[in-house]
Amino acid sequence: MKFLCLDRPLPGATLEKYQPHLENEVRHTWESYKSGIVRDIYFRQDRPGVAIFLECESADAAKNVLAEFPLVRTGLIEFEVIPLGPFINWELLFAKAER
Repeated sequence: MKFLCLDRPLPGATLEKYQPHLENEVRHTWESYKSGIVRDIYFRQDRPGVAIFLECESADAAKNVLAEFPLVRTGLIEFEVIPLGPFINWELLFAKAER
């Protein structure tokens, strides 16, 4: 199942507090990408932060994966986990063509 995960800085989080953990954060993200769990990652354009697409069996599994990220472990960020499914509404267009 695919999940959209949006980071949320926790109170008191600053770039200065992130800095000592960023190298480990990037390494951890790279390992998660190579293993097929992180499918895509993007910088947000509305504010500093990331949007990560995960492939996991459940929302709990996705939350467990995210809990291992260094910035989460140090209490600087958390993630909103949004489950995604196939966009099946296209079938409505096909149903009209079959009439």
